[in-house]
Amino acid sequence: MKIIKRYITRELTIPFIVVILILVGLFASFSSARFLAGAVTETLGLGALFKLVMLKTLIALEVLIPVALYIAIISGLSRLNKDQELNVLRSTGISGRRIVYIVLMVAIPVGIISGLLSAYVRPWAYAESYILDAQAEAELNTNRFQAGRFYGSESSGRVVYVHSKDETNKKMNNIFHYIQTPNTREIIIADEAIQQQPETQEERPHIQLSEGYIYQLTNAASRDDIIEFKKLTYFTDSELALRYRRKAAPTRTLWKSEEPWEIAELQWRLSRPFSTILMALIAITFIQTAPRQDKATKTYLLAAIVFAVYYNLSGLAKNWVEQGTVGTAPGIWWLYIAMFIILLWYSLKPGQKLLSLR
Repeated sequence: MKIIKRYITRELTIPFIVVILILVGLFASFSSARFLAGAVTETLGLGALFKLVMLKTLIALEVLIPVALYIAIISGLSRLNKDQELNVLRSTGISGRRIVYIVLMVAIPVGIISGLLSAYVRPWAYAESYILDAQAEAELNTNRFQAGRFYGSESSGRVVYVHSKDETNKKMNNIFHYIQTPNTREIIIADEAIQQQPETQEERPHIQLSEGYIYQLTNAASRDDIIEFKKLTYFTDSELALRYRRKAAPTRTLWKSEEPWEIAELQWRLSRPFSTILMALIAITFIQTAPRQDKATKTYLLAAIVFAVYYNLSGLAKNWVEQGTVGTAPGIWWLYIAMFIILLWYSLKPGQKLLSLR
């Protein structure tokens, strides 16, 4: 029995390791290409780019690991089924329940790892990557500008001009800044600007402007506003910065929160082990033990569709809690309860299958 257990475990573990390495490699390559296309190396340097890619990959592991396990179980059991090994095992007295038990012995540790990554590693990686992201993606980052040139962004409606720069002190002189929104236009002119990068998670990236004017032009107003300032702090991160930081909040902090968005984040982290194990059980349902059945292409296609539906529903469940559409109870747990009920109903149906309670 121990030999068979080790054999099946190996048939699941090897594909899992191969798939997770492929997914991590693809994700890291995609992230590197995206950051290179966005000129992140010019802003932060090559070393910071590699660190940012590593952090993004750690964040993605909570999704990549369940995907790899899902694919590995379908791949491993499908091979055993195709070679009639599952039928041979069952003919020798090893029941489908025993095989499911062996699969769970692989899935449960993987689920625990996924949960630990989500609860502890992912927040830390978000906290570290936030500082790098803020420096790399800030549209007013001094590293992005060359003196004597205009820079525009169609997405934000922003135009920036810098007359001269001091690279050593991150200082700009004679700055023109224009931004347009659907209802307003704003022009900022300043004699001097100094880039202030965040050193901790709590800080927001900003530019300290000195000696200038703000011209606020509103389409609906009868007159416009002119504001003179000696010092002005201009935050350069996006409007989603505060929400982004909540993903970096420690799990113990989220336990004390009553905000729907933070409760949704907490429930998401806690649900990762259950999600991983449920997806492993769903993977088993695609294996039919009827003799001489070879429907590998159909199996993989159906498995991909099921996973896509689940992935979208899990994101939707979290968004509904964040927006208050669904209360914090049942929160996102309704999805996993529904998955468990469907699996229970499937296991009670008659048929030649591994996942059966009959």
